[in-house]
Amino acid sequence: MTFISKNAGRSTPTSDIELADIVRNFHAARVLVIGDIILDRYVTGSVQRLSPEAPIPVLRPMGDRSTLGGAANVALNIATLGGKAVLIGVIGADEAGATVQRLSEATENITPALVTIAQRPTTAKTRFMTGSHQLLRLDEETVAPLDAAGAETVLAAVAAHLDAVDLVILSDYAKGVLCDQVLGQVLALCQTAKRPVIADPKRADFTVYRGATILTPNEHEVRVATRITADHDEEADRAGRLALEATEGEAVLVTRSAKGLTLVCREQEALHLPTRAREVADVSGAGDTLVAALAVALGAGASLPDAATLANATAGISVGKQGTATVSQQELLDVLHLDDLVQTDRKVVGLAAAKEKARDWQRRGLKVGFANGCFDLIHPGHVRLLSEARAACDRLIVALNTDASVKRLKGPSRPLQNEMARATVMASMAPVDLVTLFDEDTPLEMIAELRPDVLVKGSDYTVEQVVGHELVQGWGGKVVLVQLKDGHSTTNTIKRMTAPVT
Repeated sequence: MTFISKNAGRSTPTSDIELADIVRNFHAARVLVIGDIILDRYVTGSVQRLSPEAPIPVLRPMGDRSTLGGAANVALNIATLGGKAVLIGVIGADEAGATVQRLSEATENITPALVTIAQRPTTAKTRFMTGSHQLLRLDEETVAPLDAAGAETVLAAVAAHLDAVDLVILSDYAKGVLCDQVLGQVLALCQTAKRPVIADPKRADFTVYRGATILTPNEHEVRVATRITADHDEEADRAGRLALEATEGEAVLVTRSAKGLTLVCREQEALHLPTRAREVADVSGAGDTLVAALAVALGAGASLPDAATLANATAGISVGKQGTATVSQQELLDVLHLDDLVQTDRKVVGLAAAKEKARDWQRRGLKVGFANGCFDLIHPGHVRLLSEARAACDRLIVALNTDASVKRLKGPSRPLQNEMARATVMASMAPVDLVTLFDEDTPLEMIAELRPDVLVKGSDYTVEQVVGHELVQGWGGKVVLVQLKDGHSTTNTIKRMTAPVT
C-alpha cells in the first residue's frame, strides 16, 4: 500500500469539512501496535511544608490513578479516536502487569495480545503530583533486550494478528521489546504481508528501521540521528531527507513541538504544518497521540498529507490536557468545526482579494467557476445550484448582490437578511470557496475582472440570457446551466410564509 499517490495532483489543502468526513470514517481503521508497554501511575496530593530531614516537599497523597502508557497509550488513543487496535507487548507477572491487562481488556476497541514474562518486570512510571506540578517520577523497568524465547513469542503473536489489520505501528520506547531480533523480523513479516509500517523511533541509528513505510522522529531524535538541528523548516527538510535515505521508506514525519510538523516524501516538496495547539498544559504522551491519529487517518483512507494534518490537530488538543491524555473523535470534530467557522469568515472578501485568489488558482491549473444571485433565503434549489456549479469547476466564487442592489431589483421589502448575514451563510456552504459582493444591478463588471473559466446559472435562463456569457466564451470558458427543481424559489417561499392561514 502506498499513501503518497493518493494525493497526487492535488495542489490545495483539504478543507476542514473534508477532513471531518475522514474523521467520521475512523471506525474503519484496524491497527496493530507493537512495542514497549508502560503503566503510567499518578499519585496526587497536597504539599504544605518541607521535610525537616532534607530540603524536599512533603506530599500528602489524596488520590491515585493508573493509565495505559507507551505502546499501550498508542492503542488507547486509537481506540478513543474510534479505530480498532490490536496491542502486542510484554508485561511481567506482577501487579503492574495485571493492571495493564485489566485496563486494556476493559477498553472497547482494544484487543490485547500481551506476552507475560515472569522474570521481567512490567515497566511502570509513577509521577507524584501536586496540582499541575510534578514533584518526582519513579521509574521501575528493565531495558534489557528480550531473550530468544520472549522474542519468539512476540513474533508468533505478530504473525497471528497481521492479516486482520490494515497497518502496523512500531512504538519503540527503548525498553527492550523491539530489540534487533524482533524489529528486523517484524519488518520482514510486514513486508511479506504488504502491511505499511509506521515506526516511532528511539534509536540513534535509523537504518535499523529500514523497511518502515513512515518514520516519525521528534526534533531531538532526528538531530541525534542526522546531526542536523531541525529548528527551521529548511533544516527539518534536510534532516528528514537524510532519515528517509536511512529507512528507504515512503516518508518521514518530523514532529517539532511548538513549531509543528514537517512531512518529507520522496521527490516532493516538504510540507510544513504549523502547530494547531491553542494552549500547552503538558506534552506527555503527545507523540503517542500523534502517531495514533496518523495511523487511524491512514487506515480510514486519508492521503498522507491529510493524515498528517489530522495528526497535527489531534496532538494540538492533547497537549492542552494534563498528563498522559487521549483525544476523542468528537473532540477532533469539534476543533475542525471551530476552525472551519473561522475559515468561513475568511471566505468573504472584496473584489481585489477575489481577483488575486482567482488568478492564483488559475496559475495552478484550477478551473474557476462563478455564480451570482441575491440568495436571500437558502432553499433546496440553491443547494442544487451550488453543488452542480462546484462539480463543473475546481473552485467556486459566488457573488452576492448588496442590500442596495437587492432593493432595486426586488423592491423595498427585500432582502430579508442583510448582506453580511447572507455572505456568512453562503461562505458556510461546502461547495463555495469564496464569496464577494457587487453593488451593480448585474455582475458584468465583476465577471470581467475575475475572468472565470465557468459561468453557472439556473436552467430558467438560456445561454444568451446569462449576463457575461459573451465575455466568458470569448476567453475560452463555458456557460453551465443547472436544472432546477420546480417550486423552489425565494419568492414562493415568502408567499407561503405570508399566506393567511385558512
